[in-house]
Amino acid sequence: MTNAIEITDLTYRKNYKTILADVNLTIATGRVVGLLGENGAGKTTLMRLLADLAKGNHGNIAVAGATRGPQRRANLSFTEHLQGFRPGMKLREVADFYAAVYPDFAAQKYLDLITFLQLDDDLALNQLSRGMREKFIIALTLARQARVYLLDEPFAGIDSMSRKRIIGSIIRWKQPEATMLISDHYVTEIAPLLDEVVVVKDQTVVAHKSSEAIRQDFGIGVEAFYEGIYEGEIHDDEL
Repeated sequence: MTNAIEITDLTYRKNYKTILADVNLTIATGRVVGLLGENGAGKTTLMRLLADLAKGNHGNIAVAGATRGPQRRANLSFTEHLQGFRPGMKLREVADFYAAVYPDFAAQKYLDLITFLQLDDDLALNQLSRGMREKFIIALTLARQARVYLLDEPFAGIDSMSRKRIIGSIIRWKQPEATMLISDHYVTEIAPLLDEVVVVKDQTVVAHKSSEAIRQDFGIGVEAFYEGIYEGEIHDDEL
């Protein structure tokens, strides 16, 4: 079976600054993976490169076997932040645009999601609070029947109770064979979802382990593992 994500010898520089260097990563199909790292570590850049939204990298990227940009984009759904839409557009109009652009956009799934997320799609974008906007982005992203989902800080701005409710139910919105890559600061809350963890530090991937291996090999949870790497308590030779 084709891997969901394959990255080989990836390096990316912007404005003469190295953002990512010598990144190698393979993620199997059907996994839910946490992409963890401090602000500025390169997590969003890595997702943008996967989605072909950042250019000029060196190395190879494949998403569900596709290496060319348009084919990679067709295989994944990314939490884009609604740039380019008129502030007065209704949510249903944005959804209609997604349905026209993405053949895999499932209208009924979208309606189920906005009902679950308690959104009124007759509202305009400029009527949404930050939390409502983030919920709408989640609905649009998960309504696609994609091979890979990239969720970049999807819960920022969402209140604690809603966030826990969404996290507790998020797996049912993806197909069993789909892969989900989640970058988020709420590590403890998303940890029960995660099959694997990828840690980005010092411009590269320094660790990629299953949640079960972390528990067995280190006797700790995902958040403690991630913090241990950043605080120097877990060393390279242990990874």
